[in-house]
Amino acid sequence: MLIANQFHSYNVSAMNPLKQKIIQKIQTEGPITFRTFMEMALYEPELGYYISQNAKIGRTGDFYTSSHLHPVFGAMIGKQIEEMREIMGKPSDFQIVEMGSGAGYLCKDMLEYYKGAKGSRGQGAREEREIYKHLQYIIVELNPTMRDSQKNLLSDFSDKVRWVSSIKKLRNIKGCILSNELLDAFPVHLVEMEDEIKEIFVGIEGERLIEIKQKPSTDEIYSYLKEFSIELPKGYRTEINLKIKEWLNEINNSLSEGFIFTIDYGYPAWDYYSEDRNRGTLLCYHKHQVVEDPYQNIGEQDITAHVNFSAVKKWGEELGIKTLGFCQQGTFLMSLGIDEAIAQIHKNSSDYLFEVARIKKLILPGTMGESHKVMTQYKGKGEPELKGFSMKNQRGKL
Repeated sequence: MLIANQFHSYNVSAMNPLKQKIIQKIQTEGPITFRTFMEMALYEPELGYYISQNAKIGRTGDFYTSSHLHPVFGAMIGKQIEEMREIMGKPSDFQIVEMGSGAGYLCKDMLEYYKGAKGSRGQGAREEREIYKHLQYIIVELNPTMRDSQKNLLSDFSDKVRWVSSIKKLRNIKGCILSNELLDAFPVHLVEMEDEIKEIFVGIEGERLIEIKQKPSTDEIYSYLKEFSIELPKGYRTEINLKIKEWLNEINNSLSEGFIFTIDYGYPAWDYYSEDRNRGTLLCYHKHQVVEDPYQNIGEQDITAHVNFSAVKKWGEELGIKTLGFCQQGTFLMSLGIDEAIAQIHKNSSDYLFEVARIKKLILPGTMGESHKVMTQYKGKGEPELKGFSMKNQRGKL
């Protein structure tokens, strides 16, 4: 991981506009928190990694998600959401709100599963599911270029899908708020323990970006460490994601009844801040290569940090949102019957071995099946049980 106070040399005249804008901000305001740097690198209008016209996700981009591997992933997620609707009494105006849809494959595969039509990615034709008639799918997408691409991909479902730029624009949602690899891209505070806790700021020295360790910018950092009983040894560097609390508050304002369905990589707090993770989890991805330095390729690489799922649980419960389940993605998909889907593929597909090789990356140890976790929360009466956690539910470990 990064070395404290490591210098990164750039020629200002050769910088892309985003690098230049960051340096100008530092020149005007003084050192900025790493969180501010990460927010600009990823979300600065027109220039940030997720906002620019050049954002690429998938096999030709910088990273791909579970939905890129095989349409059976979307079908399994759809199957679980179908059960959620049944738990809610099958409302006739059920809504799925996907935050950060990426290329749009998860939406496409779910809707093709519900509609029953033969999918463009090789799924066989099936009978239309009852949920399809009562469903509205809403995608929350900041990037206009990405939104246009999603609209093109989902043109067959133009009557079912609509777009908004922020969840703040939605109210009285009855259904499911869904995200797949969203929380890991929230900007984080970087901290390091010296004799006392310090926060990492980004400054400049001449034409170089440098890291500066200062007193934390907000008392929320101290509160977070206390809240999750985190004691860091000297030299320990890690991340603190306070954006998750803001996100849950926004969801709580928009969701009148239903589920929060979160898929991401991360750990419970006790595992996240364990001694062997003493350099944190912050990583960057550029053209499918892992880059440990976030000050390279500014605006041209993804920057991520793992999710503290204990925070998602605790902060949700403080809002009255109950945690129903937490487990590894592979276990979750097996609980939903992905093995039956594999058997069906064996019966119908001429390219069975290739398809199964891709599906294995969704479920096996050492793949997304292990690194990615699934968490569901519920705003409503009772504590319903979901099929996805019937094999194993590890919410007690959060």
